[in-house]
Order: sequence, then structure tokens, then C-alpha cells
Amino acid sequence: MGRQIELKANDGFTFGAWESLPVGKPKGADVVIQEIFGVNIHIREVTDGYAAAGYAAIAPQIFDRVDRNIELGYTQEDMGAGIRIAFQQLNRDQALGDVQAAIDHIGTHGKVGVVGYCFGGLLTWLSACTLKGVSAASSYYGGGVVNETGRKASCPVIMHFGEKDAHIPMTDVAKIRAALPDATVYVYPADHGFNCNHRGSYDAAAAATARDRTLEFFAKTLG
Repeated sequence: MGRQIELKANDGFTFGAWESLPVGKPKGADVVIQEIFGVNIHIREVTDGYAAAGYAAIAPQIFDRVDRNIELGYTQEDMGAGIRIAFQQLNRDQALGDVQAAIDHIGTHGKVGVVGYCFGGLLTWLSACTLKGVSAASSYYGGGVVNETGRKASCPVIMHFGEKDAHIPMTDVAKIRAALPDATVYVYPADHGFNCNHRGSYDAAAAATARDRTLEFFAKTLG
């Protein structure tokens, strides 16, 4: 279902992306923003999953700005490497520019929703506030969102957090709710990374509920 393609950002930089198209006419389009582990097998599976649900979907390889085709696992060493890339080496404005290129590309199939996980959850919120052509945004456990609540989204936004998440304590989630009353914030009895079935923190029930809510949200906003 999916295939590797190349995209070009406005500054001329060429980078990879995983694109997955549905059978038949798409219901709309989704941009899937990766975790700190790159566009690895999990993110490709997530992207294929949105295509299976009827959406034209694409996951831009935003880490290509640092090194090409980065795919990390979930060891402590991999996590440390991903954190360094995402928060120390990657230029965030350039990364958002690459997300914009993905939006522009996949937007030929309809209205665009952005969905992102972990670091991608933060970029999803920033995309809703700063990028063009975003009609809806679903942010999963976005680390750092609490520091960006002074921004205003230009589209409907939902957010998903785990109450057992030591990286994003419930005090931060309360601050986000208070600062962003227009966003719908869901909390699950789960840990950080609960959507990823390749991690020990995977929670099948929370992942299924969050996906159902995201698909219902996209059906309303992108249909």
C-alpha cells in the first residue's frame, strides 16, 4: 500500500517521505509526523493504517535534515540519539517547512489533517498554529506543548495524553487545558508512547480509543 517518495521543501531541500494511498477516492488527507525515532516501521504502519481507513497519508522524514533515512529502535541508546537529533540538532523551523511541503503534496487529495506522536505531537500543535492548509490536528503526547500554549490554532485540535506519562505530568496537562480551552484534551490510563505497539508502553485499549476518536474527528473536519 505504501511507497517511498521524495519531496522538495520551499528552500530546495529534498527529503524522503512514506506515502500511502487508499483504494478508491480518498476521504481526505493526513500528514503523519514521526516520533523521535524517525520514520521507522511503526510510523510506516501508522501511515498505512490511515490509508486503510480511507485517507491519502504521508509521513515526511524530517530527520533527513540531520542525516538521511534515520530509523531508530526503542532502546535507551536509541532514545538518547533521537532526543539529541530532535531537540539539539534539528532546526525546528526547517522541520516545519518540510511538514508544509508534505501538506502541500498530499493536499491534492482533499482537506488535510495532521497527526503526530511524541516529538511529532509537538510539531502537530505547531503546525496547527503556523502552517497553511491544515484543517484539523490530532496531537499525541506532545512533549513541550505546555511551553507553546501562547500560540493560537487556526483549525480544530484534539490532544491525547497518558496519565502515567512521567515525561508529561498531569500538572502540565492541566495547564494545557486551562490555556487552550478550544482544544479537546483526552487523558488515558496509559504511559507515554501508548500508541506504539513496538514499545513496552503500548496500551491496546488506549491506542484503539484514541485512534477511533481521531478518525471520528477527521471524518467531521475533513469530510
